[in-house]
Order: sequence, then C-alpha cells, then structure tokens
Amino acid sequence: MSGPFQTFDDTSAGGPRTARLDALRDEIKKRGAHGFVVPRADEHQCEYAPACAERLAWLTGFTGSAGTAVVLAEAAALFTDGRYTLQAPMQVDVSDFEIVNIAETRLADWIARRLPAGAKLGFDPWLHTAEETERLRVAVRKAGGDLVAFDDNPVDAIWTDRPAPPSAPVVTHPEEFAGESAQDKLARIREALACAGCDALVVSDPHNLAWAFNIRGGDVSHTPITLGYALLPSEGRPTLFLAGEKVAGEAARHLEALADRAEPSALAQALATLGQSGARVRVDRATGAEALRALVADAGGEADVGDDPVTLMKAVKNAVEIEGARAAHRRDGVAVARFLAWFDREAPAGALTEIDAVEALERRRAETNALADISFPTISGAGPNGAIVHYRVSRATNRRIAPGELFLIDSGGQYRDGTTDITRTLVVGDPTPQMRDRYTRVLRGHIAISRAVFPKGVTGAQIDAFARAPLWEAGLDYDHGTGHGVGSFLSVHEGPQRIAKLGHTALEPGMILSNEPGYYKTGAYGIRIENLIIVEEREIPGAERSMRGFETLTLAPYDARLIDKSLLTPEEIMWIDAYHARVFEEISPALDEGTRDWLTKATAPL
Repeated sequence: MSGPFQTFDDTSAGGPRTARLDALRDEIKKRGAHGFVVPRADEHQCEYAPACAERLAWLTGFTGSAGTAVVLAEAAALFTDGRYTLQAPMQVDVSDFEIVNIAETRLADWIARRLPAGAKLGFDPWLHTAEETERLRVAVRKAGGDLVAFDDNPVDAIWTDRPAPPSAPVVTHPEEFAGESAQDKLARIREALACAGCDALVVSDPHNLAWAFNIRGGDVSHTPITLGYALLPSEGRPTLFLAGEKVAGEAARHLEALADRAEPSALAQALATLGQSGARVRVDRATGAEALRALVADAGGEADVGDDPVTLMKAVKNAVEIEGARAAHRRDGVAVARFLAWFDREAPAGALTEIDAVEALERRRAETNALADISFPTISGAGPNGAIVHYRVSRATNRRIAPGELFLIDSGGQYRDGTTDITRTLVVGDPTPQMRDRYTRVLRGHIAISRAVFPKGVTGAQIDAFARAPLWEAGLDYDHGTGHGVGSFLSVHEGPQRIAKLGHTALEPGMILSNEPGYYKTGAYGIRIENLIIVEEREIPGAERSMRGFETLTLAPYDARLIDKSLLTPEEIMWIDAYHARVFEEISPALDEGTRDWLTKATAPL
C-alpha cells in the first residue's frame, strides 16, 4: 500500500440538507410511521464505516464518529457527546436539527417527550444492537407509541447516488505477526463457547473476524478489516460469510483450511436454521445487530446476547504481538522525531499550516517503507482549532500555525507489526504562563497514569481520576476518556479495555491502551499528551497481591518549553528525565545527524 492516506476535502459539505430531511420525512410517512432513527453505524458497529453506510453524515452533515439523529414529522435532533460540542454546530444546520449533548439529555428521554402518543417510530434493525433496540422500545412505549422495524432503510431509498459496498481483497496475516495460528485461536473460542453453554457464536465484529482467522482487508478507511460475518459452532467447521470477489489466491487457500464460505446473503437462512433446531446462539452485545437476535429467536432458538469471547482474547496481546508493538513504536518514534525537528525549524517563520504539518508527518512515516496506512485521520489543530477535540482539518478550515500559539497534533500509523497513536502539543515561540500551567497539569496526569501500580482486577474506571486530579486542583477537567484500547495492526480504538469513567474491564497484562489526558480552552487552544502503554506484571518486594503496572511504548519527547518545573514533584521530574533518556537511547541510532542534534537538546534533563 502507498499514501497519501488522507485528504482534506470538506466531507460535511455536499448537498441541500433541508431537502434531504424533507425527502426523508416523506419516505417515513409513506411507510405509515411518524419518525425514524438514523444512527452513525453500519451493520457491524464499526468506528470507520464504509462510505455506503455514512447515512448520518449524508443526512445531517455531521462527520463525527458517534452520533444519532431522530427525525420526527415536526422535530429533528442530533445526539452526540462532549467530544463534538464544538464540531456539531459547525457542520449541522441548527434550523433543521436540534443538537443535543447526551450528557444532558438522553436520546430515550427526548423520544419519550417528543413522540406523539400512538405514533410509530421506525428503525433499521441491522444498525442497532439488541440492547440499543430495547432502550428505544422502552422510550417509545413511555411515549405511548410503537417501535417498528423497517425491512429496508428509508435513507437508502432517497440517497440516489449512494456508493457501492466495498469489495477490497482479503489478505492473510501471517503467524510471524499474529503469534498464534488461526486453528489454535478457533480452538480457544470453542472452549469459551462450551463454558458459556452456547451451541454457536455469530462473529459480527469484523475486527474479531480478522483476529480469529488471521486475515486482514481494506473495506474501511485506516483499519485493515474485511466486512463480513462468521458462524462458529461449538463443534464442526465454521462458516465465513464473505463476498466471493474478496477471497482469492493465498487468502482463499488459507481460509479453505479453516472454514466453509458462503455469501453474506446466506447468513439469515443459516441463523434461522440454527433457531429451528433450538440452538443457543451467542450474539455479541457490542456489535451484534438486533436483526441477528431476531433471526434466531423468531425461528425458535435462544439468542444469547452477551460478550463475544473473541473481544477479550484479542485485547490481550501475545509475546509476538508485544514485541511487534515495540518495534512499530521505535520505527514510528524515528518518524515523529524527524517531524518534530522539522517543525521546530520551520514553524517560527509563521508560514506553516495545519495541512503542511499533516503532510510532513505522513511523509516521514511513509519513508520508513513499512507504513501500511495511517491509523486515523490526523488531528492537526492550531490555536483555537486545537480546542476541538476531534478536529479534522479541511481545505476550508486550514489555519496558519502562528507564533505565540499552541499546536496539537494527534496521529498514528498502521504497520503490519503494530498500530501507533501519539499526541504531542507544541508551542511556537513563547508560551503564556497559563499555557505552561495547563500543559504541566496535563503532563502530571499523564505521568500519574504511566507510574500507576495497581492490584490484579483493577479497571480503567478506578485509575481514570489519577489523570484528572492535577486539573481538578485548579477547577479544570476534560470531556473525554483518558485512554482507549489499541489493536495489533487492527483498530486504533479497541475494546473492551479503556481508562475512563465507564471502563469496567479489568486491566490484564498484554493489553495496550492510550494514556491521553487533555485540557481545552474554547476559542484559544487545546492541550493533549498521549503515549501508548501496555499492561505488565509488576514484582514488588513484600507484595501480598498480584500487581500490575504499565510499560510505555511511545518514544517521543515532550515540549520542555511548556513544562513549569515549579509544579512538578522531584519524582515527576525524575520520571520525565528517565523517559527522555530512554527515547534518545532507543531512537537516536536511526536518526540523521541534524535530527540527532535536535533530539539531544529536546531530551536534555530538566
């Protein structure tokens, strides 16, 4: 594969939104309903959906990764979270859609208030999980209405130039990167099914499909997955439901040894047949569509809505994947150091733009000759754009990086041996005292997570406050989680592990997470500092419990010009100096002389 891997087109533009909203209302009315729910989701609940599934963006203009629209005859609303407080009003016509923060008003409460008694609210059962559907059903009942599953999506009926489904070829992911054969993985999955008392598992998450069968693909942006399903019985051969045009050559031979193959259209009948036999079929609570549950249950089977056991297996990296992650981060660290040195040389002149920075960093990653893709569209925010948590620069918003400003750049690479994700906040010229104060508080929270030691069984929710405490001391906070799980040449946002208020999965050795506290001053600047970390066992003399800690994978210096030493403890200063010494030791041998000189200064002891 070769770049560039991102463009700067304004994807929120393109078409009269009000006319689309009116057309959708007409289509809903034809079906005898009063409203319809439009989630930002595809049939697999993927973070990066294929273009043909971007119904929410087509209808509203909103391009965030999390959102849901409810369209009623007389009202419409877009629901999203705190990450998109600034972005949503910029992209969506507020005369068409009320923008609702789910932290303040739940979608179910809004429906319960706004849906008229006796009205029918339509939904697409392929785009909602079983649990989401039940919440919708409760809200609609509260309003005195009926929730109705539509056989086909009314948005598709009016989206006349809707893109075709993707059909990228399946490729194998060899054991030299996977660290375990697909046969052994499938055996482990069968054991988990037997323990759960299930007769079969529907693998609806394409990331789990990729992991279980040691395959990768290219059906969505920035995440090497193929869209499809698998039906894995507790005994016997699995069936893969993948479009035939995707499977050929080496991939076909690899999969033929593992499973039967059928077209995706055959899945419904296969589930109905299982249901007719009275089988108990596990449907993933996180990614399994309500349609999957209904196909089993309506045929007489038991749809067991619960956790796909693959999700947790995938989260715990094996020794080969861990060493691959270290190698990927060393390689990525070299590219990032070359970028940072370039930025320090060029930015003071005041001519660089946000897009210039994105292109320069991607170019340096590509020069490793190992980059398969970026892991997500680079967030490149100068000044006030840095305060937009998930800002995506376009040619329309591209801003010059001016002296006296902070610049936030959040980026990552997809390498066959690992996935990277790093954020650095940089200053051009001299920072203000407030900038240094805020940066240092964010850095202190970042260090607190890095240094955390905790007993076996502790979850991300239990340590999330470590990162926030230095900000809380000043009456500050941030409206996103502190850390997300990361895959191995898979999704840069991988569950179930996370460091967040709702991160309730125990942190186990081998799990990779991000560590990224932040601070955002609307209209002025944003600060975020992010490394990837991996959970490891910790030996503590005299310990009475099995303990855990973190190894930092990311290798890049912090901007010392933004650090206020007076706010740091001696232990925090020692940690920064030790980290910087390690960065220099691990990546300097691969740098040119000019970049090595820059890194010598950037990693000098505080």
